[in-house]
Amino acid sequence: MLFTSYGFIGFTAILILLYYLVPKKCQWMLLLAASYLFYFFAGPEYLLYISATTVTVWLAACAIQRRGDRTAAYVRENKETLTREEKKVWKEKGKRAQRRLLVLCLLLNLGILAVVKYAAFAVANVNALFGAAGLERRFSIPDFVLPLGISFYTFQALGYLIDVYRGTVPAEKNLFRLGLFVSFFPQLVQGPISRFGDLGKSLYEEHPFRAETVAFGLQRILWGYFKKLVIADRILTAVNAVIRAPETHGGAWVLVGMLFYALELYADFTGGIDITIGIGQTLGITVKENFIRPYFSKSIKEYWRRWHISMGTWFTDYIFYPISVSKPMLKLSRWSRAHLGEVVGKRIPVYLSSFAVWAATGVWHGASWNFIVWGLGNWVVIMVSQELEPLYGMFHRRFPKAEGNFWFRAFQVVRTVLLMSCLRMFDCYRDVPLTFRMFGTLFTEFNWKIFWDGSLLKLGLSAVDYGVLLAGLAALFAVSMAQRKGSVRKRIAAWPYPARAALWYGLFLAVLLAGAYGIGYDASQFIYNQF
Repeated sequence: MLFTSYGFIGFTAILILLYYLVPKKCQWMLLLAASYLFYFFAGPEYLLYISATTVTVWLAACAIQRRGDRTAAYVRENKETLTREEKKVWKEKGKRAQRRLLVLCLLLNLGILAVVKYAAFAVANVNALFGAAGLERRFSIPDFVLPLGISFYTFQALGYLIDVYRGTVPAEKNLFRLGLFVSFFPQLVQGPISRFGDLGKSLYEEHPFRAETVAFGLQRILWGYFKKLVIADRILTAVNAVIRAPETHGGAWVLVGMLFYALELYADFTGGIDITIGIGQTLGITVKENFIRPYFSKSIKEYWRRWHISMGTWFTDYIFYPISVSKPMLKLSRWSRAHLGEVVGKRIPVYLSSFAVWAATGVWHGASWNFIVWGLGNWVVIMVSQELEPLYGMFHRRFPKAEGNFWFRAFQVVRTVLLMSCLRMFDCYRDVPLTFRMFGTLFTEFNWKIFWDGSLLKLGLSAVDYGVLLAGLAALFAVSMAQRKGSVRKRIAAWPYPARAALWYGLFLAVLLAGAYGIGYDASQFIYNQF
C-alpha cells in the first residue's frame, strides 16, 4: 500500500480508531499486528525476510547481553581476588565473545541484503569483465524479490544490535516488542532509520487519547500530502519529459531538469517523512525529524547534516568512527605520519573513513554505478572543501562583514543547491556516461531562450500547473522560514478557531482539488520506496 492510496488512508484511519479503543496495554500489540498486516499487503513473501532479520537480531542481542552480564557479574563477585590484569583479561575475553556474535549476525543480515539487492549487479559486472577479456564464461543467479524497505529495516535492526554490543541500550528480551521496533509500518516506506533509544521510549508506552496530539498529527499528515500530491507529483511530469528524452533536451534543458528534480525530490521525500511523523504523532509515538531545511545550507557538509539526518548519523556512528579509530587505521596513520609527514598522516584516517562512508552511502541508495559515482562525488566535493578551509578563513579575515551579509549568504545557499543538483544528475539519468555528456551540453548548447519563448509549456505542464506550483512552493518557503522560530502548528493552534479551521480546511481543499490527479490516477511511488 502506497501512502497516497485509498487503501492506506483507510488502513491508517481504522488503526487510529482501534488504537484508542483497545486496552492501553494492548496498544503496542495492535501496532505489531498492523505492521505485519501492512507488510503482508506489500507482499506475503516479504514477511520471511523481515522475520528472519528480527529473530536473528533478537537472538544475537540477547546472547550479547547475557555474555556481558556474566562477565560483569564474575568480575564483580571476584573483585577482591582478581588482580587488575586478570580483570582486564576477563573483560577482554567476554568482549571477544560478544564481538563474534555481533559479526556473525551482521554478516548474516548484510548477506541477505547483499544477495537480494546487489547480487545481480555484481554478477552483471563480473560477466562484463569476462566479456571485455574475451572469455565466454558467464554466471547467472535466480531473480530475488526485493522486499519493501529492506535497507531501512535492516540498518535500523543492525543499529540496535550494535548499540547493545556497545552497551548503549539494553537488549530487548521480548521478541515481539523488538519485532514492532523493526517493522513499525510508517517507517517501512522511506524511513527514517530510527534508534532504539529514541523510538523505543514512546513505541511501547500506553497512550491515552489526547485531541491536541491527534490533531497535530493529522495536520502533519495533511501537510505531507500537500507536498507530495500538489508539488512533487505535478512537477514530476516535467522532470520525466526532460530526463527521458536526453537527445532533444540538452543545454538549458539540463538545468531545468536539475532544478525541477531538486524540488520534486525534496517535496516527495519530506512529504513522505511528514506523513510518517504525523502517523506516529496521532498514536502518541515520537519519530525524530529527518530534515531541517536542507536547501538553506551554505555548504554540502552542512547540507548533509540537514538532509536525511537519520541515514547520515547512522553511517557516521557505525561506519566512520569505527573505521577511523580502528587498530589498522591508527597503525596506518602512525606509519603515514612517520614516512609521509604530519600533514598527510593526520588526513589519511579522515579521508579513508569518509571514502568508506560515501561509497557505502552510494551503494545503499542503489545497486548501480550511477549511485556509487554519486556517493564518491559527494566525498570528493566535501574533501576538497575541507582542504580549502584555510582559503575560506583568509577570505573571511579579509572581508569580516561577508558572513553576516544577506547577499553573500544567499550566494552560498544557491551555490550549495547547484552543486547538489549537479551531483544529483547521476540519480536523474541513471547512466554515468550519459550524465557526463548531458552536463557537458550545459556549456556547448546555448538554448537559453527556452526560459522565455514558451518552451516550458511543452513539458506536459500548463500555465495553470505552473501557477499551482509557484503557489505551492511559496507556501513551502513560507513554512520553512516560519519553522526557524519553532513549531508552526503550535503557533497556529493559538489562533482563533475560525482562522485555524479555515486554514486547515483550505489546505485540505488544496490537496483535494489541486493534487496531481487524472483519469485512472494512481499516485507515483515515493522515490525512496525502492530502498
